[in-house]
Amino acid sequence: MLLQHSTWPEVEAYLQRSTGIIVPIGSTEQHGPNGLIGTDAMCPETIARGVGEKMDVMVGPTLNIGMAQHHLAFPGTIALRPSTLLALVKDVVLSLTRHGFTHLYFLNGHGGNTETVNAAFAEVHAEAGLGSSGAARGPLRCKLMNWWTTRGIKKLSRQLFGDAEGSHATPSEVSLSFFAHPGSVKHVEMEPRIAPGGGFHDAEDFRRRFPDGRIGSDPSLASIEAGERLYLAAIEDITRDYQAFIAAG
Repeated sequence: MLLQHSTWPEVEAYLQRSTGIIVPIGSTEQHGPNGLIGTDAMCPETIARGVGEKMDVMVGPTLNIGMAQHHLAFPGTIALRPSTLLALVKDVVLSLTRHGFTHLYFLNGHGGNTETVNAAFAEVHAEAGLGSSGAARGPLRCKLMNWWTTRGIKKLSRQLFGDAEGSHATPSEVSLSFFAHPGSVKHVEMEPRIAPGGGFHDAEDFRRRFPDGRIGSDPSLASIEAGERLYLAAIEDITRDYQAFIAAG
């Protein structure tokens, strides 16, 4: 059940049977020569919708722009400042809690969002504790879950891609985005086949060290078939994790 495809009476009726919601959050950033710029938003959105259909869980609109300053040397990347993302997440949380949602499960597709989103949760809880006028009403539980960190996904990624998985523009995330959008599959030769690994300092340093945008990965291995397997594994893992989140009260 998608919030943005619902009417307000339908949302009101949903809240009579459940106060949980999944909010996909990602980024709009480069993902190497064959990875779609929207990959980090497409992946959690696709998984969230699958879980929502399986469990009759409300799924909110995808927050598809995140903390991506380090990718700005590549055309197409759009980034938010930490303060902007914090304010955005905080306002989303407060809006939903005003209507009666109590369990907000943010399904994340971009590691760069993690600290800021958790800081936004901390701000909301702090304001509630301090009695601020804009604080959440009643009990509130917030969780950020990175889809690629579940046990099933990690195991399957190792089986499918081994050392070629890398850490950015990975064949796993590219495969999942191809499964979600098969009409946008790109076939590009990689040179070297597996990109170098390592760290970076800023956007320009990232482009110098990783000129095609990959870090330690070979996304030429990505396929729709692998994406479907990853999708099914993610549905199973995220469903289980969401159920535990709700059951914990």
